[in-house]
Amino acid sequence: MTDGGRKPGRIGVDRSEGFGERLLGVLLDRAHEMPPELIAPLVAEEVARVGGREVSILLQDYEQVLLVPLSGRGLRVGGPEPVEDSPAGEAFLSRRTVEVPQDGSVRMYLPLLDGSDQIGTMAVTLDRVDDDDRRLLRRLAGLVADMIVTKDAYTDLFFRARRSAPMSVAAEIQWSLLPPLSMTVPQVEVAGILEPAYDVAGDSFDYALNGDVLHVAMIDAMGHGLDAATMATVAIGAYRHTRRADTDLSEVYAFMDRAIDQQFGPDHFVTAQMMILNITTGRLQWVNAGHPAPLLIRDRAVVDRLESPTTLPVGFGGEDPVVSERTLHPGDRLLCFTDGLIEEHQAGGEQFGEEQLVEWTNRILRDRTEVRAVVRALSHTLKQERGGTTSDDATIFLIEWRGGDADHLAALDRARDEGPPSLDR
Repeated sequence: MTDGGRKPGRIGVDRSEGFGERLLGVLLDRAHEMPPELIAPLVAEEVARVGGREVSILLQDYEQVLLVPLSGRGLRVGGPEPVEDSPAGEAFLSRRTVEVPQDGSVRMYLPLLDGSDQIGTMAVTLDRVDDDDRRLLRRLAGLVADMIVTKDAYTDLFFRARRSAPMSVAAEIQWSLLPPLSMTVPQVEVAGILEPAYDVAGDSFDYALNGDVLHVAMIDAMGHGLDAATMATVAIGAYRHTRRADTDLSEVYAFMDRAIDQQFGPDHFVTAQMMILNITTGRLQWVNAGHPAPLLIRDRAVVDRLESPTTLPVGFGGEDPVVSERTLHPGDRLLCFTDGLIEEHQAGGEQFGEEQLVEWTNRILRDRTEVRAVVRALSHTLKQERGGTTSDDATIFLIEWRGGDADHLAALDRARDEGPPSLDR
């Protein structure tokens, strides 16, 4: 590299780290008050400063089948790209940059990560690519993802881009309730998926990482349509209220039970499963109120079911539930699911059943390892095996516990030396 950070043959284009920091700083300064529709032109302008062109921002659709292009001045807008078998999809699923050589140029696909949640892919074309380009564009993609998530709280632009089919009112309510579909820290990773994405009503999940404790809940409100969505909203609200008050699982159950009973009466109920996982020790506690038992995955195969005493569904006034406990091994995964996944009737009239769920889970685990990719592949494969339709809501939520700590991420010098964390599994 020559003086000033420029390389021979690239006159006028400075990709050094100092230049990159200034560029990202300008972008961040402008972004604070920027209307959502101006994000695209700003990104295109900044990418042009490093010799990039043909910028595309592709967002995951709600079914997790397509990456759909965001429209905007300065963006290259083409057709949707499949998550499977496309460079954009590969970058999205692997959370790694994918480079595709073209005639005299390189098309780069960078995952858009908000924290660790995957929201899509950014694509850009450059004449040539070196490590300075990779570092700067990776950081730029992270900033773009953060901007999209921040602005998404007060615009419909990104929601409309992600929606590839009409959505029911009940599904609108459910999607507004959900946390990010995935979350990763060094000690634990989670991912979830709902189907049918555009007509889901009663199923939902929630989680929160508070210090060393991961809280997880999965619910299934009785019925369909708005009634089910309304009950699910109350159940999730009651769960969050008690979770944030730092109560134990039996008290969480009791509060949710009273909330559903008082609001909807004795003929309505919500099945639920609540968990607490200490991400330092692997100690798992859970209460089952009418859900199928989670499956324990170890060494890429289902090895056990987390059988436990069950209590009545939320709303039926059950007795204090038994809180079950188990200590996980590093690398263990828990596959949680609602009954819509196994009670769907196949063409021959028989239920899909848990035996087939286990069989297909083991097959998929042989080919895929990354948590988010496993959840997505499992949901789509099972839907296809059940005849391609879903007459009831079906939810999958996968947890992987790794152990260890994240202290190294707070040490700036170490983090700089180590570079971006590896997410290969």
